[in-house]
Amino acid sequence: MSTDLLRRCPLFAGLKEEDLKKIRAIASLRQVGKKKVLFSEGEEAKGFYVILSGKVKIYKVSSEGKEQILHIVSAPDAFAEAALFLEGIYPAFAETLSDTQLLFFPKRDFIQLIQKNPQLSINMIVTLSHYLKRFALLIEELSLKEVSSRMAKYLIDLSLKFSKEGKSPKEVELDLSKTQLASKLGTISETLSRTLAKMKTKGIIDVKKNKILILNREALEELSSGLKM
Repeated sequence: MSTDLLRRCPLFAGLKEEDLKKIRAIASLRQVGKKKVLFSEGEEAKGFYVILSGKVKIYKVSSEGKEQILHIVSAPDAFAEAALFLEGIYPAFAETLSDTQLLFFPKRDFIQLIQKNPQLSINMIVTLSHYLKRFALLIEELSLKEVSSRMAKYLIDLSLKFSKEGKSPKEVELDLSKTQLASKLGTISETLSRTLAKMKTKGIIDVKKNKILILNREALEELSSGLKM
C-alpha cells in the first residue's frame, strides 16, 4: 500500500515521505467484518487504528446496559490513539458498523517514532485537542439541549458534510440506523421517531425512509441553537 492514504489522515498531515514510510512499516493491515468488537473498555491498549474504508463506532455502556455512542469514525481518521497515554487501557468500546479495512499501529513501535519526530508529536496534540472539544460539545448537548435540538444539530452537520462532498445540502441521507442515531443523540428510537415526526408536522423537514429533506433551514438552525419546537 502506498503512503497516499496515510497522508490523508490528519494525524500524519505534513509529514515527509520518508517518515510516512517508517510509519507504514510498523503497521499491519486488517480486514474486519461488520459488527466486530475491536476492543472493549478497560482492555489493555496495545495500539491504535487508522480507517482505510468502512465505519467504526466508539461507545460506552452504562451499568444498566444502555449504550451511548461517543462518535462515529470513518476513513481516513485515526481512533484510540489517546489510549496510548491513558494508563494503558482503552476508555471505551469500538465496534465496526460495516466491513472495514484498517491499519493497526502497535503502541511500543509508534511511541518510538514519536520520540524521533517532533511534527508527529505536534499532530498528536492537535488531534487530541479536537477530541477534547468534541467531547465538551457532546456533554453540553446531552445535558442542556432537548432531543429536537440535538437532532437539528446533527442534520445541519450532515448537510454541511454533503455540501463539502458536492452533494445537495437540502437532502441528506442518514449515515446511521435510527437505533444507532438514537444512541448517539442520547435517547431511544421511539423518542427519535416522535421528534422527526413533529419536525415534519412543523414543516421543518420531510422524511423519506433514511433520507431527510430540509424544508426550512432557518427554523432548523434556530432549533439546533436550543430553541424549543
